[in-house]
Amino acid sequence: MSRLPRRLGHGEEATLAEHLDELRARLFVILGSLAVTTIVAFAFHSRVLDWLNKPLPPGHRKLLAIGVAEPFTVSVTVSLYAGLVVSLPVILWQVWAFFAPAFEARSERKVLGLFAFAVALGAAGLSFGYWVLLPRAIHWLTNYDNKHFVHLIQARAYYSFVATVLLGIVVVFQLPLVVLGLVSLGVLSSRTLRKNRRIGYFITAVVALALPGPDPVTTFLELLPMWALFESSIWLAVLFERRQPAASEAVL
Repeated sequence: MSRLPRRLGHGEEATLAEHLDELRARLFVILGSLAVTTIVAFAFHSRVLDWLNKPLPPGHRKLLAIGVAEPFTVSVTVSLYAGLVVSLPVILWQVWAFFAPAFEARSERKVLGLFAFAVALGAAGLSFGYWVLLPRAIHWLTNYDNKHFVHLIQARAYYSFVATVLLGIVVVFQLPLVVLGLVSLGVLSSRTLRKNRRIGYFITAVVALALPGPDPVTTFLELLPMWALFESSIWLAVLFERRQPAASEAVL
């Protein structure tokens, strides 16, 4: 059995062949973890589907399948997505381990801190999307003009909708990280953000309109956390700028 790829130290020299061997080994680890998690997810796909169907009204939780193979293909696709989410820590760690030698120890701690912050924001966005956004958006959509429509929900379309909305809200919740990155690069400052607060609110509203969500309820529920996150980003930028002089003095 081959060993797991060794992470090179900072400044450690390696030949092109050694880098390619490391890259190949890490790709094998990534694909292996994805295969294992997907197989496990498929073994429990019934529970995964029940969890995804929970935001639906009780009378709509048995979805419509069109075609002979759709129940199987949808189950495999959902299992693949679930496996990808579960194996994401392994994938990200392998990617980080490959590029980490390029960073000094101090920079490495900063990157890991930002990574932990991004994971926390993503988890918060996923929780908000599943427990707050999806139930309300789906309730509004499935009850819209039910006097004229018989609502049959196709499995493939529903799970695609759920994945798109959840991915969109996870991306939305990364807004503070993006703002901090722009502040650290000198593109933005907390003073600029506070001075142009109204423009920032307008831009976030435009982004909310461009995000996945075919109805006004979904768009409005995406807009509220975006405004809150933008406001919190301003104060995070203030704290970040106050820490910068202290960090510079510590280096000197």
